[in-house]
Amino acid sequence: MSHPTVATHPKSTTSLPPIQLEDQWTTALVKRDVGTFEQLLAPNFVYTEDAAVMNRGEVIKGVTGPDKVEWARNEGMKLHDFGDVQVITGVLHVKGKGTKASFDRQYRFTDTWQRRNGRWQIIAAQDYLIPA
Repeated sequence: MSHPTVATHPKSTTSLPPIQLEDQWTTALVKRDVGTFEQLLAPNFVYTEDAAVMNRGEVIKGVTGPDKVEWARNEGMKLHDFGDVQVITGVLHVKGKGTKASFDRQYRFTDTWQRRNGRWQIIAAQDYLIPA
């Protein structure tokens, strides 16, 4: 008598709650991990930073751009729960090296996550560079 083989798959990162996915986003930024961004960002994702508006592809391309984030941390995150939509606010603190000099920046952020087909994806994000 043979027994059926049960395939086990690692838990999808997008099945974690968005507050935990925020830290995965930050880790992926430091590691320049495009694959994590491809999983987390919804197909029609939109991002604004100060005066710029970017789509999913532009954000993913920017992960491997000229600025190299060497350290990043989320601070003061707060969850706003709307069921299948969750909004997370906080401050992203990043340090690294740019093409001309080192940087140490803090961004006030608002990220909007939506549960889509049983998994969480970020559908919109807004960052504002806090003046030094």
